[in-house]
Amino acid sequence: MEQYTIKKPDSIKKRKRVGTGPAAGGGKTAGRGHKGQMARAGSKHKPGFEGGQMPLQRRIPKRGFNNIFKKFYQIVNVEQIDKLDAAEINPELLFKKGLIEDTSKLIKVLGNGEFKKSVKVIADSFSASAFEKIKNAGGEAIIRKK
Repeated sequence: MEQYTIKKPDSIKKRKRVGTGPAAGGGKTAGRGHKGQMARAGSKHKPGFEGGQMPLQRRIPKRGFNNIFKKFYQIVNVEQIDKLDAAEINPELLFKKGLIEDTSKLIKVLGNGEFKKSVKVIADSFSASAFEKIKNAGGEAIIRKK
């Protein structure tokens, strides 16, 4: 096999050069059609623009309310913490054990289940029942500082 016999794969194609005359197949209007806004140079409009017609995002009814200040917590129950063997339960340990998805996001401990260990628990928030169960077991509930 000689180098001049090797063919380029079909996936590698040259782009069609438009506006290069009638023989090239993309001459005259160069794929822009005749007249109109998009045929002119420098033509562009905003996403969602429908030629002056009322855009879809303004036509459909709006419902509900989105609170931009809402806090989203990763939930951990005290019974899940009770199964862990450590003197201190921190976000890194919870992440390592697969109880939370991200250490940088907020963590809240809820009071579902029994809690018997006296450990130090570090989280962003505690429910009243979780706080009470940790204290009664001789542990310490510490709110993490950002």
